[in-house]
Amino acid sequence: MSLPIALDALGGDNSPHEIVTGARRAVDELGLEVILVGPPDLIGDPQGLPVVACTEVIGMDEDPAKSVRTKKDSSLVRAAELVRDGHASAMVSAGNTGATMASALLRMGRLPGVIRPCIATPLPNPGRAPTVMVDAGANAECTPEMLVQFAVMASAFATTRFGITTPRVALLSIGEEETKGTPLVKETHQLLAATPSLNFVGNVEGRDLIPSPVDVVVTDGFTGNVALKTLEGSLKFIVNKLFEVIGTNDETKAAGMTLLPHLLPLAGDLSPDNQGGAMLLGLDGICIISHGSSNATAIMNALRVGHEMAAAGIVETLRTTIRPTE
Repeated sequence: MSLPIALDALGGDNSPHEIVTGARRAVDELGLEVILVGPPDLIGDPQGLPVVACTEVIGMDEDPAKSVRTKKDSSLVRAAELVRDGHASAMVSAGNTGATMASALLRMGRLPGVIRPCIATPLPNPGRAPTVMVDAGANAECTPEMLVQFAVMASAFATTRFGITTPRVALLSIGEEETKGTPLVKETHQLLAATPSLNFVGNVEGRDLIPSPVDVVVTDGFTGNVALKTLEGSLKFIVNKLFEVIGTNDETKAAGMTLLPHLLPLAGDLSPDNQGGAMLLGLDGICIISHGSSNATAIMNALRVGHEMAAAGIVETLRTTIRPTE
């Protein structure tokens, strides 16, 4: 029998209602077991779901490290402890990303040999499996050795989550030539090319992220997060503008009625709500990070990913993939 998933009920801009509703949908539509974690008086109606009570909440604007140290009875910390203690198969939060990472790292710990955990975010590729971008924001400053390890973990993740047998791995740079990029990028390129366990195909540029010709894109957390937010903003603008133009007049509305059945699936493919959140790779446990503006659909899909990764044994896969550096 599978363990339930611990959900931070007070995480995100739309908590608690959208969070709890997403959990309820995951139970009803996907058959998952979910535990809400948070102060019962702030959660309100749990919609029939079990609650692990705590007394504190870490806000979106609080200092991650300080808040995790001082708020030991917060929903984030308690959710991570449920995973650590074997009472939950995974934790999910749409709350303070830094505090989510700190809670998971301090309570679950790193897998042996992992230098630093990293965030693996799926980027939509309409018509085929998403591309995994790593690191999407956990480590603003990286060493070449860290980036190589990110690539190894992300490659194993792409195989486990999306069934890609031999993921094509690329390095994000300002040109395809191996001589292009910062000293970090150029040194990382050499190390990736010399790593036999990886199917490294060279550099890709920002224009190659969506759609992407590769399965894994590796970069530092600062660049990755900027790229991710740029993509999200651009896609949202384009989709909203497209539907705005369709509603301009009777002719465009008529054309829109013809195009709509084809546009809606594309919009769904591009929506971050349907991607299921990002996974923090390198922990001795599963932590799924959903975006701060997550609605019920996004939360339901994040819970789905947590369940699927637990069932697939992703932690044990990464444990055997990573070799201690010392």
